[in-house]
Amino acid sequence: MNYNYAHLHLLWLAADISTKRLISLAPENWVKWVTQIPDIVFGEIINSEFQWISRESDVLVRATSRQYGEFIVLNELQLRYKAEMPKRMRAYAALAEEKYNLPTYPILVNILKESDVEIPTSYESQFAGLQARQDYRVINLWEVDVEIAFTQPVPSLLPFVPILKGGAEESTVQRALQILRADEQLSQLEIVMAFFATFVLDSALVQQIMRWDMAVLRESPWYQQILREGEQRGEERGRQEGRQEEIVSGIELALEIKFGAEGLQLMPEISQISDLDRLKAIQQGIKNLNTLNEFRQII
Repeated sequence: MNYNYAHLHLLWLAADISTKRLISLAPENWVKWVTQIPDIVFGEIINSEFQWISRESDVLVRATSRQYGEFIVLNELQLRYKAEMPKRMRAYAALAEEKYNLPTYPILVNILKESDVEIPTSYESQFAGLQARQDYRVINLWEVDVEIAFTQPVPSLLPFVPILKGGAEESTVQRALQILRADEQLSQLEIVMAFFATFVLDSALVQQIMRWDMAVLRESPWYQQILREGEQRGEERGRQEGRQEEIVSGIELALEIKFGAEGLQLMPEISQISDLDRLKAIQQGIKNLNTLNEFRQII
């Protein structure tokens, strides 16, 4: 398994572009699970763009219940927990309440575990005798029993099966894969589950489980979008930071996706290249290649 920066970045991109789609698969089951409010009724997924900050929260859901009336469920998904998240959750909750004039139930979902990191469930600050506090619910996916994805059911959790508690087993991933492939709507999420599987299983085993025809996979709109955006962001980061290792990591990731372990055998040779322009040309060239022999010709 390869845990380089580019792999992490592309994996999060895969999760990020699919968050709204995942929740929309069964939104009422999702909000019941994340809030644990049994009589909650899904209303709609609403636009979460806040003009005052530089990004948008993942997904805002309008919901109602007999006990609490109408309110907003704020879903924030993070690949890995970051120290600034409590402050960010405070800001998002306040902005959502101000914009929609409704109470907000904020939820932070952390996908991959950070060792020895304590994850708080509230933001607290004190200044000049004034206090501020924002509580929010934390769901760490590595603590969620994998059976929930199969029995609740919460189909939005199926792509995360490999990283759920007890999910890092070949038979469990195959079980989730069968469910995904049996439903036309869910089948498009297969590639997302495959990305998460590479964090707990060997990449070659993941390809074997999926029984992917790589030529067919490369025609997938999801694959093309993830690869294209990953390359664009990798190039932009490389230009901004001027660091050779960022471009090399992008090439390594593209080779692994397109050609598997055989493609990674070329990385020692590529790592010796110090010319940034040449590395960028190689990275660009991967998009139009179909075989390793073609790739060897451009190195």
